Amino acid sequence: MLFGALDGTIVGTAMPRIVGEFGGLGLMAWLTTAYMLTSTVVVPIAGKLADLIGRRVIYVTGLVIFIAASALCGMSQNMTELILFRGLQGLGGGIMMPMAMIIIGDLFTGKQRAKWQGVFGAIFGLSSVIGPQVGGWIVDALNWRWVFYINLPVGILAVVLIAIALPKHKANGKVKFDIPGIVTMIVGVVSLLLALTFGGKDFAWFSWQIIGLFVLAIVSLVSFVIIESKAEEPILPVRLFKNRTFTTINGVGFLMAVGMFGAIMFVPLFMQGIVGISASASGTVMTPLMITMIAASVVSGQFIQKIGVRKQMLGGMIIMAIGFYFLGTMGISTTKLIASSYMLILGLGMGLVMPILTLALQESFPKSELGVVTSSSQFFRQIGGTFGMTILGAIMNHKSTVLLEQDLTPVVNQLPAEASGLATQMTDMIHTNPQALYSSLLSPETLAKMPKEFVEHMLPILKNALVTSLHQVFIVGLVFVLLGAVLTLFIGNIKVSDRKSKKSDDKKENENELSPGIA
Repeated sequence: MLFGALDGTIVGTAMPRIVGEFGGLGLMAWLTTAYMLTSTVVVPIAGKLADLIGRRVIYVTGLVIFIAASALCGMSQNMTELILFRGLQGLGGGIMMPMAMIIIGDLFTGKQRAKWQGVFGAIFGLSSVIGPQVGGWIVDALNWRWVFYINLPVGILAVVLIAIALPKHKANGKVKFDIPGIVTMIVGVVSLLLALTFGGKDFAWFSWQIIGLFVLAIVSLVSFVIIESKAEEPILPVRLFKNRTFTTINGVGFLMAVGMFGAIMFVPLFMQGIVGISASASGTVMTPLMITMIAASVVSGQFIQKIGVRKQMLGGMIIMAIGFYFLGTMGISTTKLIASSYMLILGLGMGLVMPILTLALQESFPKSELGVVTSSSQFFRQIGGTFGMTILGAIMNHKSTVLLEQDLTPVVNQLPAEASGLATQMTDMIHTNPQALYSSLLSPETLAKMPKEFVEHMLPILKNALVTSLHQVFIVGLVFVLLGAVLTLFIGNIKVSDRKSKKSDDKKENENELSPGIA
């Protein structure tokens, strides 16, 4: 699971070397986007197939796809091949992600699951932070191809051990594939993710490309709902959304992911641009977040027994909100130590919430639907993360553009004639990609090449614009987390059992539908 999650972020550090060898700078973003698209869209499909066919065969299939695609990525001869193989690798990674959580639901009681899902959830969060650092070490010590080859020995060992040791899970009834549902869901989700990924960056939000993608997403997802309401074995049964537990918990997961990715994405930018530490050192600021998240995740099972699911989830979201509030108070004088202490608070809140999102769903549904409801939790969190990065990134860029156009453009216009190329480039970046402007102009190497007088005038403007923009980002992140906290109040009274997953029987399923949110 660690290597599957790492591959979503590890490639970023290797991109300059890959582009240097293959060219294709315009296609670079697709190395990450292709993996994200396929790994997200396959999650609910994998969960349903795990219920229909069995856990072991789906898990091993995902591992084999991941290993084969990793080898092909390492052997790629051009950028097009690498992008295609990254998409294939994402399929394998997306199958692997929910399977670990589903299998925990099979093997352990409710009390035990909280601890193990906390550990596995923390591993997923850890990968987001250490991915760039691991990628940088591999690229420097070996070459970029080993970013992919390193998956092979670990993956092969995992295939052997899982094939031998994982208990065989009996499939539920006849295997009937919901092909129309799969097709409409893939088209809808991919269109939505592409619109969110490229909107405001590669294309304007109101361009025909982005509007067309949103329209296609809406049409496809509406068709998906209609098809799923009539399908014999739907990929994501529509009736689940009538269940209060299912809807509210996935809503909380979605909103938490918006905030979580906001922190992971923007805190390093603050540390590099304002505190003035290196890119690799800024990653270490996130380490306290991971430490408290892992610790809180592991002990969250003990708290659940005493205070219950709803109270713990509410407490975790409130602690996250406090962390975001403190992030919004950071300024030019903020030190690395202070920022790290805020990360401790944020990680504590995340650790109390993340493992029980899946646990609460598993406790509320029969075993026959364990794969579907477990994978839905992962699916909505990944969608939430993409949505969060898009919305918060758009807010960051808009506020930065307004401030920089007002304060920095007059300074740029005073540059001497021989620096007209630099002036034009900076003006374009102010309007199209302020984040890249911050990253380049706040690096010591770039500043050393510029006139001293210009730097003295420019630095205060850049830093003030960055601080003000990030304050707005963290405030919006705080609003999303508070909305998630309010949503936890609507969660039913979920009891964590001492036995393994519920057996599938009509009585339990009927009770679940008649009394939504009450397990």
